[in-house]
Amino acid sequence: MLRPILQRFRPLSGPPGLPFVRSVRYFSVFPPELPAAKVRSIFLDFFQQKHGHLLVQSSPVRPRGDPSLLFVNAGMNQFKPILLGTADPRSPMASYCRVVNSQKCVRAGGKHNDLEDVGRDLYHHTFFEMLGNWSFGDYFKEEACRMAWSLLTEHYGIPADRLYVSYFTGDAASGLPADRETRQIWLDIGVPPGRLLPFGLKENFWEMGDSGPCGPCTEIHYDHVGGRDAAALVNADCPDVVEIWNLVFMQYNREVDHSLRLLPQFSVDTGMGLERLVSVLQGKRSNYDTDLFTPLLHTIHQRSRVGPYNGRTGAADEGKVDTAYRVVADHIRTLSVCIADGVHPGMSGAELVLRRILRRAVRFCVEVLQAPQGALASLVPTVIHILGDVYPELRREADRIMDVINENEAHFLSSLQQGNRLIHRTLKAMDYKHGLFPASVAWSLHRDLGFPLDLVDLMLEERGVQVDRQELDRLMAESHKVASDLQSDAQSQVMPDVLSLTELQRLGVPHTDDSLKYQYRLEGDRYVFPACHATVLALYDGHSLVSEVTEGQRCGVILDQTCFYSEQGGQSHDQGYFTRDSLQDVLYPVEAVVLAGGYVVHQVTVADRLKIGDQVQLHLDEGHRLSCMVKHTATHILNFALRKLLGPSVQQRGSHVSADHLRFDFTVKGSLTTSQLQHVDRCVNDIISANQIVHTQELPLQKTRSISGLRTVDEVYPDPVRVVSVAVPVSELLDGQTDRQTSVELCCGTHLLQTGTIEDLVIISEKQLAKGISRVIAVTGQEAARAREAGQVLSQDVDSLAARLSGSTPSSINSAQRLAKEVGVLSDAVDNTPMPQWQRRELQSRLKALQRSSNTTVRRLETREAAVRAQAVLERNGGKDVLVDSVETDSLSVVMKTVNQLSATFPHSHVMLLAHQRNSGKVLCACQVPKDSESLLASDWAVAVCRHLGGSAGGSALVAKGTGSSGDIAEALRWAGEFARQKTQ
Repeated sequence: MLRPILQRFRPLSGPPGLPFVRSVRYFSVFPPELPAAKVRSIFLDFFQQKHGHLLVQSSPVRPRGDPSLLFVNAGMNQFKPILLGTADPRSPMASYCRVVNSQKCVRAGGKHNDLEDVGRDLYHHTFFEMLGNWSFGDYFKEEACRMAWSLLTEHYGIPADRLYVSYFTGDAASGLPADRETRQIWLDIGVPPGRLLPFGLKENFWEMGDSGPCGPCTEIHYDHVGGRDAAALVNADCPDVVEIWNLVFMQYNREVDHSLRLLPQFSVDTGMGLERLVSVLQGKRSNYDTDLFTPLLHTIHQRSRVGPYNGRTGAADEGKVDTAYRVVADHIRTLSVCIADGVHPGMSGAELVLRRILRRAVRFCVEVLQAPQGALASLVPTVIHILGDVYPELRREADRIMDVINENEAHFLSSLQQGNRLIHRTLKAMDYKHGLFPASVAWSLHRDLGFPLDLVDLMLEERGVQVDRQELDRLMAESHKVASDLQSDAQSQVMPDVLSLTELQRLGVPHTDDSLKYQYRLEGDRYVFPACHATVLALYDGHSLVSEVTEGQRCGVILDQTCFYSEQGGQSHDQGYFTRDSLQDVLYPVEAVVLAGGYVVHQVTVADRLKIGDQVQLHLDEGHRLSCMVKHTATHILNFALRKLLGPSVQQRGSHVSADHLRFDFTVKGSLTTSQLQHVDRCVNDIISANQIVHTQELPLQKTRSISGLRTVDEVYPDPVRVVSVAVPVSELLDGQTDRQTSVELCCGTHLLQTGTIEDLVIISEKQLAKGISRVIAVTGQEAARAREAGQVLSQDVDSLAARLSGSTPSSINSAQRLAKEVGVLSDAVDNTPMPQWQRRELQSRLKALQRSSNTTVRRLETREAAVRAQAVLERNGGKDVLVDSVETDSLSVVMKTVNQLSATFPHSHVMLLAHQRNSGKVLCACQVPKDSESLLASDWAVAVCRHLGGSAGGSALVAKGTGSSGDIAEALRWAGEFARQKTQ
């Protein structure tokens, strides 16, 4: 059990387990300094032991099945299924009533992005821990407030005269009243009125997103100074008065139309940043001065060649040394946590953000702190010392974390040195002491060397210059356009024409030796690609061969040899850049690589003069190449699995391999069934998991005809031709030494050496392009893992919804319609989320059945309610020639069905019913007239009445419906009846 640190704040009265403080003495006296680990454990123990909360472990920072998030950025992320009502009723989560945890959070990229501010101030972080307690339909406002106050003032011993509380003041435009209930709770607890402050929607109303659960919140703020009235500084961006705890009371649901509805179950969601709380309890103004960071700062100092950390900011931080300390300390925590949770630096999404964080940390570590290479990874044990007890995955993954950081650091340091030289050379050449740095150079740093643009800005800022932002924006926009247009016009711009090709041959220019593109090897589990030094043999300016091109000119470059793969065989061309031997700091980005008459033509927009005879070094984008290799080998295996399942009649009709995904078109009678897709999935991944060797061999084209099971497509092959075989050496297939079936194809593409590098393959789409031709789209590796995870999450969501629909029959039309709406929303998610296609088909089938069932339930309830309404109208009116009345319902369908039943009972009556919707204020209108009615058509009647009500209507001569609005329903009924009587009489 916990002992109160300050005995003077013991509760005077209140319900058991809920401390109640009717009056509080305000003394600015602090307890002894608490270690961060103790602060965390006090929080968890307080709710777990004293108030019966279930301790739930932090989820990984990589969101599971939530494509709207790059990272988990709040404590409530893992509980969204409960808040949204989508939790599987058979899962432990469905039984949660009150929960407590400390959640790992990353805010970098996306909606919540604190990366730019990290290091510049004393409190922003990319990684932080969120302490939180939740109630799901259990306790609500009073208990949450009392628990929070008790924990802060009694168990943490924070002087009450340092605390201020904000509450929601209401919003008339949204129809939201002030949260006077919460205000009174705080007054009862003992918070003086002067410290209880009202704020509006921006500060004190929390929403999950554009739609979903939401509600008012109350925040507790702390004054670092004390001994004063700091009420005016609350929510005023004053660093001395900071928010420490936010208590959210989720009682509404924001509908798609932005209206608010009360939730059937009220919940409490609280969040308190551990780093900020620790700074308060340790009496520090800066989070970096707490024991969550000081061991790291001390270790950084040991690794660096600069003075110790002094906590300076802004102009006082000479040389940005203290900024660098903070950046490195923050970023190594983020890197360690993310890599342990399976997020690696990469080229898109969360992986790209992490790559950016790592490169920012490396740059500050090496350049500002003057630490040796490897220093960043050497900080990981200190992170584990601080966080490893509460997050044991850090200990388990320690070696992998350090390996990933070291490998990425080594790659970036090479680029960083080159970038520094390029910036220095540019500034020196242009004498830029002040002014705008050329955007073309900044863009080259970003595009070719992988520099985040904010890092370019920082490097220039230290030299007193800024990039030409307007020109940079133009280049970025142009790059996007070029990327989309490149494929269509690249060949026409750089492909030498027949005259130029003839001239090359006449001049005796040899064909390009591109054999280096195949000369890579495996060292352990890492691919090593060969270096390539080449000579410029020819230049083509789009019109003719030239001996020299100048800066900014787009041209085709032909070299004596290359390691770049040219676009062919459905595989995307390689990416990368050249450097000249005599000018290493200037980059020549390769925008496309095409093959023309035996010559590999590299499309380049030259950054400096380039002439025939220049010596160049080729720099291959290895990540892009490896991704293409993965997809190409996976395509061969997929083709084999399809032929094995469907027979030799399956013929390839198109294929494209890129770094992102693979596309494969093939002949088949109809779309694949769910079981066929599952069979292909198993077959492909069996080969992947077996880590089979990929064999390649060049053979005379004639000789390949004797290879059993060889797959060819209708295209012209070179002679000799390259044969790619999985698991079985080509020689064995050629000599008939085996009957083993395997993937064997004629292919010029670049392939893996072993299948295990693919990791996983998932078909995320399969559909018929035309009769007899189907297209498959698949992803591999981490993208495949994410697709499987998304499929599992959606499958659980469908299970949960099915269980609710098969349970008790909805008691009202509204509840039945909400369930039907949920089916529709879930159907959209299943249709549009990347996931295994076989699983999508299964879920789509189940959801269609659920949709039919829910629609049937809605119609049955509407018919039942219509019968009740019709009986009531009959009792009031009997059978009249003109029957105009109102009914109570929010459903236009019910109004229409009621009209139908009345008309069936009295076929010679002109019937119109109006209904006033309670939520929207709209008036619903429906009418029906006798079949032989010539003087009054239903459409004319409905249009006239709805126009009178400021709305519109439509229909036929017999039945019509519409909507309007009116505050006086009685007057509307009178007008509608008078209109009908005038027409019929």
